[in-house]
Amino acid sequence: QVQLVESGGGLVHPGGSLRLSCVASGNILNIYDMRWFRQPPGKQRELLATITNGGSAKYVESVKGRFTITRDNAKRTIYLQMDSLEPEDTARYYCNADLDPVDSHYEEEHWGQGTQVTVSS
Repeated sequence: QVQLVESGGGLVHPGGSLRLSCVASGNILNIYDMRWFRQPPGKQRELLATITNGGSAKYVESVKGRFTITRDNAKRTIYLQMDSLEPEDTARYYCNADLDPVDSHYEEEHWGQGTQVTVSS
C-alpha cells in the first residue's frame, strides 16, 4: 500500500525555523504534483504550496518568501523549509500527492497523517 509519512514538526519560538519532510513509500509507478497543506484547530485545511514533478513551485501569499517547498525524486521525498515562523503558523501540516500505484489503473490522491507545528513563546 502507498503511504505518505510526514516528519519534522515540533515546538518552536516565534522567528524560528523548522524543516518538514514527507516520504512516499510503497509500490508507486509515478508521482506527479505534491503539496503541503495545514489545518489550524477548528479551521479549514488550506493549501500552502505545490511542487510539480519537474520542480516548479507555487505558494499562497501568506507563506511566500518564508516557506520553501522542494523535492528529491530519487528519495520520493518533499520538504517544506519554514523560516520566520509566527504563532499564526501553528497548525497540523499535511503532505498530499497525486500518484499512480503500480497495481492500479487509476491515478490516486493520497494524504499523510500530518505533523504538528506549534509556534509559541
